[in-house]
Amino acid sequence: MTNSFDSLQQDVNTYYTEKVLTFGTVPKGVDWNSLESQELRFDQLLKICEQDSSFSLNDFGCGYGYLFEYMARRNLSFHYTGFDLSEEMIKLCHARYGNFENCQFLSGSGFSEIADYTVASGILNVKLQYSTHDWKKYVLSILHQLNDLSYKGFSFNVLTSYSDPEYMRDNLYYADPCFYFDYCKRNFSRNVALLHDYNLYEFTILVRK
Repeated sequence: MTNSFDSLQQDVNTYYTEKVLTFGTVPKGVDWNSLESQELRFDQLLKICEQDSSFSLNDFGCGYGYLFEYMARRNLSFHYTGFDLSEEMIKLCHARYGNFENCQFLSGSGFSEIADYTVASGILNVKLQYSTHDWKKYVLSILHQLNDLSYKGFSFNVLTSYSDPEYMRDNLYYADPCFYFDYCKRNFSRNVALLHDYNLYEFTILVRK
């Protein structure tokens, strides 16, 4: 990540660290409303993976690592690397899953582990006090990083600009799904899918290489 986003990343780190210290290892600890919606998001993101054979996966912005637990319950054959800016999140990951051999957890701003797939859930939504223009530049930089970290493909979700205006909040980023579909097609791969049909005010994009 470039130095121009250091201050922004520190603010994001502080925001999510305060969430998990307040609520603990529950969906609200990573700013989600419910376990059901969290798992529904995972189902969309994991559509990027060819799940009938072994694969490696990066969870970019892993929070307290619940995606690892969710995947393990589905009896998938995988190696998982969770990464998060928040050291507190990673401490919780080690406490919860440190005894498993098919996972590792890393913290900090420099992440370079390449895997078959990389997924990012929820890390692009909370723009805090930053302008939409500046946050969009940050989002695009993240997408390029997801691409660089992935051999076979990556997926991410974002709140949608098709949300009901009366429920939209100033500190959240509502993205145009058409823009991001087009951007991914033009910059990363011809094989891009836009998922906007799972009853949440967001969308998921899958980029297959």
